[in-house]
Amino acid sequence: MHKITVIRGDGVGPEISDATMRVIEATGVKCEWDFAVIGHEAEKQFGASLPNQTLEKIRASGVALKGPVIIEKMGDKVVISHDDHTQRVYSNVNAALRLELGAYVNVRPLRAFEGVKAHAPKLDVVVIRELTEDLYSGYEHQVGQDAAEAIKITTRRASERAARFAFDYATQRRRRRLSIIHKANVLQLTDGLFLRTAREVAREYPGVKCDDAMIDSCVYQLACNPEGWDALLMPNQYGDIISDLCAGLVGSFGLAPGASFGDDVAIFEAAHGAALDLAGQNKVNPAALILCGAMMLDHLGEIEAAERIRNAVKAVIKEGRAVTQDLGGTAKTTAMTNVIIDHL
Repeated sequence: MHKITVIRGDGVGPEISDATMRVIEATGVKCEWDFAVIGHEAEKQFGASLPNQTLEKIRASGVALKGPVIIEKMGDKVVISHDDHTQRVYSNVNAALRLELGAYVNVRPLRAFEGVKAHAPKLDVVVIRELTEDLYSGYEHQVGQDAAEAIKITTRRASERAARFAFDYATQRRRRRLSIIHKANVLQLTDGLFLRTAREVAREYPGVKCDDAMIDSCVYQLACNPEGWDALLMPNQYGDIISDLCAGLVGSFGLAPGASFGDDVAIFEAAHGAALDLAGQNKVNPAALILCGAMMLDHLGEIEAAERIRNAVKAVIKEGRAVTQDLGGTAKTTAMTNVIIDHL
């Protein structure tokens, strides 16, 4: 029996979370679902967007399945108080959740599916990004009334930790090539440190071909020759942007799963947002979070069940008879989920 903390989220989050739990249960894997909240729902219940109760539940289970939550543009910072009377300030509740739990790397596998009209029908890449530093660490301050500064932080420790995870991941999943993405020709100290550190780690993994590319060149090549890439390692901000680009190249955000890993915790969440305009309409594509569920089962050692889920999703998308609107069909969320379960 696996105990899994579930954050159903906002918008379409509850619909795709429920779909994912149904699919996982249909594999026969025994799970105990322990529900928790963050964001607006947590504000209502606990008076805080990231309550300690939620953090403790995830720490206890070590695994979270998370639906998307609403992130306001230029919303309030999230302040977390600790027992030692210190406080940490985060740019949003997603960042706060990952960093409070010690997650330091994000993985987004993005692949094209037969049956989907895609810009890159053979794309199969994994985007791995460091999570704790770079511009997305959120350290900003105002300079007078008409200027503001954001601080880009890079440390050897965080870079090495992310690189080692990436090379281990590539080795375990038989990825032949790992490309380090950077802008070290301009950001010679920050991206330069990230690049140098990753190259040092690469020497310990002779079985994985390692190269590097500047971020602008990477974007150009993804547009012109996307099938030329395999696994990509990069700092935080670049990884967020590149993974969204790859989701577009494979044809839908609804095909973009992801997970954030730390030493003691793993959080599985789709790349897309809460999609408030689709909430409650039974229209959203559940595949991204269902594929997150497969990643979660891999993490829990349920390899056979995870592969069955991926094969079922592939089969349903290839058939095209019960897929949602973003994939060219007319099926409802529940109908697509039902057919995926039938294929199990």
